Amino acid sequence: MKMRKLTTILTICAVLSLHLFFPACDGLEEHYSTNPTYRLSFSTDTVAFDTIFSTIGSTTRQFMIYNKNDEPLNIESVMLASGEATGFRINLDGRKGSIFSNVGILAHDSMYVFVEVTVDPNGRNQPLLIQDSVLFTVNGIRQSVLLEAYGQDVHLYKGGTTITQDTFFPANRPYLIYDSLVIADNVSLDIEEGATFYMHDKANLIVHGSVKAIGTIDKPITFRGDRLDYILNDVLPYDRTPGQWGGIIFKPESFENVWDNVIVRNGTSGVTCEPSTPNKSKIKINNSKITNMRNNLFFSVNNDIIATNTEFSNAGGSVLTLIGGKYYFAHCTIANYMSLTQRGIIEQTILDSKCLYLFHNAAIDKNGPFPIIQAHFDNCIIDGSFSSGNIYSDVGEIKIATNNQIVTKTEDGETFDYRFNHCLLKAEEISNNHFNVVTFTSESPVYLMTGGEQNKYAYDFRLDSVSINSNCIGKADIKVTTNYPTDRYGINRLNSSYGPTIGAYEFTPEEIEENADKP
Repeated sequence: MKMRKLTTILTICAVLSLHLFFPACDGLEEHYSTNPTYRLSFSTDTVAFDTIFSTIGSTTRQFMIYNKNDEPLNIESVMLASGEATGFRINLDGRKGSIFSNVGILAHDSMYVFVEVTVDPNGRNQPLLIQDSVLFTVNGIRQSVLLEAYGQDVHLYKGGTTITQDTFFPANRPYLIYDSLVIADNVSLDIEEGATFYMHDKANLIVHGSVKAIGTIDKPITFRGDRLDYILNDVLPYDRTPGQWGGIIFKPESFENVWDNVIVRNGTSGVTCEPSTPNKSKIKINNSKITNMRNNLFFSVNNDIIATNTEFSNAGGSVLTLIGGKYYFAHCTIANYMSLTQRGIIEQTILDSKCLYLFHNAAIDKNGPFPIIQAHFDNCIIDGSFSSGNIYSDVGEIKIATNNQIVTKTEDGETFDYRFNHCLLKAEEISNNHFNVVTFTSESPVYLMTGGEQNKYAYDFRLDSVSINSNCIGKADIKVTTNYPTDRYGINRLNSSYGPTIGAYEFTPEEIEENADKP
């Protein structure tokens, strides 16, 4: 008898609990309005997804249903118009399905609808618009919220794919890389102009062989994260957020890499050239942009590297770290205005967060020392948001050291061959034979955009004004410029009325608006 009473009490409690938690759902509300003028309201009339890669599920979007009337309503049906045939899925207040019946909603109450979509391959190279609707019926009156997404077929590489023979990647569809894409030793990967690589979280490109990526100004080759949505609505897209994927790693046996008009952005470790030999070309980079990395942006140990007409910008660690080897940079903009991650948090313990490091006879992971055979910079801007400091000290944006120790005028010697010619350096002035016609400054150049919420965290390192950038505009060594007569956007430096500008971008005011949206 006691057990029967206990069971009865528990049953009553369970019923009361259901009534408390679901007071307006599935017929529990007995007094629904039948007023035909009452309507539901919605937080939006359209739920739009960014481009969705085929076979890969989307992120979850949501919208709200509101009953702004003075009486409860019975939603006779909530359903997907296609019945999930288009790949859309809905979740109504915690319940999955494609159709729901008799859903109650109290007066002045609301509920969530969550939406996801998975797109089937469409056999096309261009995105295909996919649409559906969520239909609501109240007192015989039908209302709807539109669902839409663009489905994009991709070349999918998943599970750590290794390319084992010479391969050509066309640009007909994007490449979606999960895990890592590995180029085997003695294997060449050629990439067509306009190709885009969407790199998933922690994905890397690991090169034992070589990569030839030859893009154009209008059709660059791009490596970026695979998130196409916003981390902050309408302010900060994932594509401007560092740390979206891993990085590009050139192994010791990788040589003869060539990049032209390549964009690498928003990874974790940027480009890493592992300890090798300066007797063979590791990589030649021209007309390119490497930007916005969580840790180091470009890290090289004992390699032969040439970079021209290229922007290296924004890193939580260093922008350029060059340890031993042979390097030449001409008409490059090297700048660090990182604001989306704390500078100084990096993997290499000997570094902090300077823009440029040159280390002569330094050791890495107990390997070395590696002597810098040559490090020459012509017509370059080296700048950052830190205050200027002595380049032979631990203060400021630039540090030059031998054996990881501070270089002094009497210690640097001729064996450490570094040179800055017609450059602008964010540093305190110093005079020795390593610096030729160099502008040392405590004031940074003024650029078109340097991040911040007001610019939606976009950066544009073209110079903004001739008057306030007089240390850069018309200050390039014209003998060097004749070897690189056009800038990263194809603007002719030699025809400029202001004279050739140092850095990756020629100052030509009439060209700024025309190129405002270029990557």
